[in-house]
Amino acid sequence: MSQRESLIAACRELTRRGLTHGTSGNVSLRREPKSFFISPTGMAYEALMPEDIPLMELDGRWYGRCRPSSEWRFHRDIFKSRPDVAAIVHTHSRFATALACNGRAIPAFHYMVAVAGGADIRCAPYRTFGTQALSDAAIAALEGRRACLLANHGLIAVGADLSAALSLAGEVENLAAQYCAALDIGEPRILDEAEMSTVIEKFRHYGQQDATDGELRRGGETLAETSVPQAR
Repeated sequence: MSQRESLIAACRELTRRGLTHGTSGNVSLRREPKSFFISPTGMAYEALMPEDIPLMELDGRWYGRCRPSSEWRFHRDIFKSRPDVAAIVHTHSRFATALACNGRAIPAFHYMVAVAGGADIRCAPYRTFGTQALSDAAIAALEGRRACLLANHGLIAVGADLSAALSLAGEVENLAAQYCAALDIGEPRILDEAEMSTVIEKFRHYGQQDATDGELRRGGETLAETSVPQAR
């Protein structure tokens, strides 16, 4: 699958997962250090063809038959400032956007907030969509993070590849839904800085098959039948 085809698949996956509707949201994928592919503006994801996906350079020049997303500035600036990022997903998902429309960040109400790289998921101040001011606000909110909310707007999630960025967008939306539910009950208990520091450190090895645990010992591929106590 080509990079353009992968980007189209990611756009359609946003819709399938209920993270976006219509033509809202956008996706980009780094091609090499100084250029990236980005979803075009105003086109239905289901209708996209590989030749519809424009290529952009970091100087703002673009190539192709379709104009880049109106949010190309923050995609460009994230790629310029974050060499660790190879893919960016922007959505207007329901609960993340609801919090953003109230100017609310997502605090450490749940340890999984650390999945975005820090002790909270910040909310950038409102700036008009597609502007350099919005890009600057997003870059600041993403410092030391892999996701942020945009006030009165939506969500940005970044990753080392499209799969990681998509997964993180889904994780943040789920956290946003849980936080909204917790707020309905009362004021959630917030984990302290020391605990979140511990969690963030543990997340450095989260999900890795080669992670070490002094109390966890591997017995082999399978449990031999002879080692299983027989019923009497």
